[in-house]
Amino acid sequence: MTSDHELRAAPSATARDRTFPEVSARIDRLPSSRWHAARRLLLGSVTFIAGFDQLLIAYALPLMRAEWQLGPGELTACVMSGAIGGLIGGPLIGMLADRFGRTRLVLVTTTLTGLSSLLIALSPGVGVFCALRAIQGIGIGGEIRSAAILMAELAGRGKRGRAVLLYELAFPAGLTFAAVASIALPVIGWRPLYLIGAIPLFLIYPIYRLMPESPRWLAVHGQSERALAVVERIERAVAESTGRPLDPPQFDGTAAPTGRARARDLFSRRYLRRSVTTSVMWFGGFFVNYGLTTWLPTIYLNVYHLSLSQALWYTLITSAAGLCGSFAAAAYVDRIGRKKTLLAGFAIGGALLVPLALIAGSGAVQVLIWSTLSAAFIFAANITMYVYSAEVFPARFRAAASSVVGTWSAVGILLGPVVVSGLLGLGATTAVVFGVLALVGLGTAAIALLCEETAGRPLEEAAG
Repeated sequence: MTSDHELRAAPSATARDRTFPEVSARIDRLPSSRWHAARRLLLGSVTFIAGFDQLLIAYALPLMRAEWQLGPGELTACVMSGAIGGLIGGPLIGMLADRFGRTRLVLVTTTLTGLSSLLIALSPGVGVFCALRAIQGIGIGGEIRSAAILMAELAGRGKRGRAVLLYELAFPAGLTFAAVASIALPVIGWRPLYLIGAIPLFLIYPIYRLMPESPRWLAVHGQSERALAVVERIERAVAESTGRPLDPPQFDGTAAPTGRARARDLFSRRYLRRSVTTSVMWFGGFFVNYGLTTWLPTIYLNVYHLSLSQALWYTLITSAAGLCGSFAAAAYVDRIGRKKTLLAGFAIGGALLVPLALIAGSGAVQVLIWSTLSAAFIFAANITMYVYSAEVFPARFRAAASSVVGTWSAVGILLGPVVVSGLLGLGATTAVVFGVLALVGLGTAAIALLCEETAGRPLEEAAG
C-alpha cells in the first residue's frame, strides 16, 4: 500500500482544475467529529510541548544565571536565541510545506524540536545552549504553523475557527504547564525540565501513520487521484464517528489556484493589505505577550524583591489567565468572528496595562492583577491569529504566506523582551515598561480595524 507521504507524478492541469473545487466543497461541508478531535489531540500534544519549551527559559533563567555566572548580555542571548531560530526558520519551513506537503514538514519539525530539546538538557555552557535553542526555535515555529495550516485545510467551514483554535490551545496550555513545572526548579534544577521537550520524538510514528496529507494541497499539486482517495477516507471516518450521513457538498464555483507560488505575491495589489495587517498584528501581539511574561519573574524578584517561589506563583497566575482567554477565543471565534475577537483582545489587553503606567510606585499585587487581566485578552487575540492567517491566503502559497507574516511574531518575541530588558537596564521604572507595552497593544488594535471578516466562509473564498 502506498503511504500518504509518498509523492506521485502530477496529472494534467485539467484534472487539477476539476478536482480542487470538488475537494474543497467536500471538506467544507464536513461537521466536527471524533476523527477531527483525535487528530487535534495528536498534533496538539506536540504543540503543547512546544509551548512548554518556548516559555521554559523565562523560569530557568534565574538558575542558569547563577550556574554559569551570566551577565546581562548573555541573559539576553539566552532569551533571544529561540526567537532568532523562529525568525530564520518560519519562512523556510513555510516554503517547504507548500512544496513538499504539510504533514511531511510537521514530521520534520517535530523531530527537530524533540532532538534539540534533548541536547539542550545536556548543554555544557551558554554558547551551546543558545545554539541549540535557535535550532529548537526553527522547529517550534515551523511545527505550530504547518500544523495550523493542516488543521484549517481539514476542517469544515462552519467550525473551522473552533477546530484550529482548539488545536492551538495546546500552545498556551504548554506555556501554563511551564509555569506549573517551574515550581520544581528550586528542587530539581532546570536541566530535567528540558528533557520533557524530547517527548514529541515518541509521537513521530503515530503522526506518520494517522495524519493524512491535506487533500487541498494534493489537489493544488495535481495529485487528483490521491486527493480524492484521502477525502473519501476522511468522509467515511467522519460519517462513522458522527453516526449520520454527510450533507451534500455545496459547490461555490471555487477555481483551482493557478500559477507558481512566488514571494512577491504577498506584496501584490491583491494581498498587500492582508500581508501588512497580519504582519503588524503578529508583531504587536507577541511583543506585548513576551515582553510581559518573559520578564515578569525577574521583575518580581529584582524590583519587588519577592522570593523565587512567590515570583513563580505570581507568573503562573498570569499564564493561567492567558490560557483561560485562549479557551474563550476558541469557544466564541466562530460566533462573533475573527475581526471582533482580534480587535477586542488587542484593545482591552492594551488598555488594561495603562493603569500600571499611570499609577506611580505600583506594588507587586497591582502588577499581578492588571497584568493577569491583560494577558487573558492578549492571549485570546494572539491565538486567533493562527486561524486568521490560514484563511486569508490561497492554498498554492498558504503555508509560505502564513509563515512569512507569522515570522513577525518571532520579531515581537525577540524585541519585546529586549526592549523591556533595555528599559530596565537604563533605570526605567516599571511604569515606563508597562506604558510601552500598553501603547503597542493599543496600536495593534488600531490595525485590527483593517481586518477582513473570514468566519463562516468557504476557505478558498475567504482567501480569494
